Amino acid sequence: MHALELFFPNWKDLVIHESSPANRGASVRLARECKNYIPSQFYPGKELGSIVDGVRCENLEALTFSEETIDLHITQDVMEHVFDPTAVFREIARTLKPGGSHVFTVPLVNRDKPSRRRARKKDNGQIEYIRPAEYHGNPISDQGALVTIDWGFDICKYIFDSCRLFTHLLYMDDLSKGIKGEYNEVLLTIKPISTNRVDTSFLGTTIRLLRHGFREKKSLPLS
Repeated sequence: MHALELFFPNWKDLVIHESSPANRGASVRLARECKNYIPSQFYPGKELGSIVDGVRCENLEALTFSEETIDLHITQDVMEHVFDPTAVFREIARTLKPGGSHVFTVPLVNRDKPSRRRARKKDNGQIEYIRPAEYHGNPISDQGALVTIDWGFDICKYIFDSCRLFTHLLYMDDLSKGIKGEYNEVLLTIKPISTNRVDTSFLGTTIRLLRHGFREKKSLPLS
């Protein structure tokens, strides 16, 4: 929530879609205070865009939202579980309004190595396990969520190659705000307001980072 309040202080008035929200923390506050909050889960076998127990059914790889209708997409530790991250980043870019952002966390476990696949889905729908199966908690399934990718810091280049949007990778270690430990990066992928001019919004972003204790890691495409 600290990054959200810092960069989007009017978040309560925005159209916010959160994929796979938890039953605690930021998700609870967003649901309570954001008047245009749209939670979604992926329910296999259910029609995309339908409402299941008050929650919208959405597949991040094929969102049902119209183009440029979402101010903020939020995912908390979700991107390590998708099978087609290229499709996901393109769908997020397609549905974001100009000036909108994907604000997300993802465990960057490959701190000094490139990202690597752990599992992929074959054309016949079967899962191919490249490395031993690993699961994280899943708010709608006791079976857990399969980890499909071990992401590294090259995720910023991957996002740019997928959808041509730049990503700020923010690191914060501030015990006074309860932020301490591993994997405390927050990423912001920003859709520029105009594609006909050079986007300089990162200049103001960097100034705010320094004022509020963030350190920004390189976000430009890597060579």
